[in-house]
Amino acid sequence: MSQTAHKFDPTILREYDIRGIVGGTVHSADARAIGRTLGTLVRRKGGKHVALGYDGRLSSPELAAACIEGLTSAGIDVTNIGLAATPMLYFSVYHLDADGGIMITGSHNPPDYNGFKMMMGKKSFFGADIQTLGAMAAKADWESGQGKAEKKDILAEYAARLLKDVKSGKKLKVAWDTGNGAVGVSIRAVVGKLPGEHFILNEKVDGTFPSHHPDPTVPKNLEQLIAEVKKHGCDLGIAFDGDGDRIGAVDGKGRILWGDQLLVLWSRDVLKTHPGATIIADVKASQVLFDEIAKAGGKPMMYKTGHSLIKSKMAEMGAPLAGEMSGHVFFADTFYGFDDALYCGLRLLNIVANSTQSLADMRDGLPQPVNTPELRFDCPDADKFRIVDEVKARLLKAGATLSDIDGVRVSTKDGWWLLRASNTQPVLVARCEAADDAGLERLKSDLKGALSASGVDLPDEASDGHH
Repeated sequence: MSQTAHKFDPTILREYDIRGIVGGTVHSADARAIGRTLGTLVRRKGGKHVALGYDGRLSSPELAAACIEGLTSAGIDVTNIGLAATPMLYFSVYHLDADGGIMITGSHNPPDYNGFKMMMGKKSFFGADIQTLGAMAAKADWESGQGKAEKKDILAEYAARLLKDVKSGKKLKVAWDTGNGAVGVSIRAVVGKLPGEHFILNEKVDGTFPSHHPDPTVPKNLEQLIAEVKKHGCDLGIAFDGDGDRIGAVDGKGRILWGDQLLVLWSRDVLKTHPGATIIADVKASQVLFDEIAKAGGKPMMYKTGHSLIKSKMAEMGAPLAGEMSGHVFFADTFYGFDDALYCGLRLLNIVANSTQSLADMRDGLPQPVNTPELRFDCPDADKFRIVDEVKARLLKAGATLSDIDGVRVSTKDGWWLLRASNTQPVLVARCEAADDAGLERLKSDLKGALSASGVDLPDEASDGHH
């Protein structure tokens, strides 16, 4: 292969992965350069073997082939696990004891997007690593060699590992929606071995996503699952994003449980076997979650939003569980500490199958604050961090109670509000939560005031509360 340098479109080198529009900002040449550069980094760390998988997008097989060419030309041996969900690729890195991993996936983006999630050893490859990869490719700073590529089917081993942590209990009726995403590959191998009755929707992997967009944090994408739960009188329903690392869930009454509500249930469960443990959640999570972790005897820790950031923090703290509002959840009590939504689903079934309460009862037993959905509004990349810093400086001067681990999260007697800059888009993100509607209105006007002092208007949709 020629030694010509490769320049990436700078917009695709993101905080947690490389992602863009196929044929626009992402091409086969990019995939080849990513393979060659990551392969070079693995070689220089003394490694030789990388596992690779790809999701169900139409462009994925072609990008996978180019990426494998790049890896082998750097002298790396590749195990290609084929079409798979992202967590199955993560599993393969552990299972095969590989020196790194590459997953070709557009996650929950529209069908014309695709990208690359990477691992160096057993750790996430993100942030500065991705910038380094871009700089090395631009200089053609590459190793050469002739690695081998082999295909390997690891579905049986993967399913067996997930099933190992299933606890028997009462038989449940469950609806599952894989959203035509990559979990369709593994769902039967796992769910087919569970007790109870199971109904699988949109199992066929289809990169055009004909039924609905595969993002379980958006309520309209759960309508089909909710209808299925009601039709069969299911105990619960579980949904996945396009590449299977984020989970959504609904109770038997068809009501959505958000990521932070599910984390309360998983925290209580994990704390039974790990009393006093630290459990990590991101700054967007409800105060209810942090309070409930403490009430169950755990040490709640608020941390930055971002799956790679949380995974790294979790390993550093030795935390058995961590999660994000967005549905990325990490179990390290009896699992590997990466985000596998199918595994998370099984852990939810364990809880429901072994409780006298239904999932709906558990949801009703949680405090029900009122909150805004996540409010996202456009703000140029050049300004977004500066605006958050200005707001923070004014708040500190005024003596406000706040956490600045990721943006500012301000606590008042009414509840809390958050303002942070997105790591991946030219967007500011805000959220407010209070005990009642009147409190929520006060928090929203605090947020509006804080923003308007920096010349920013809060968008109108801030007026709808959810829950």
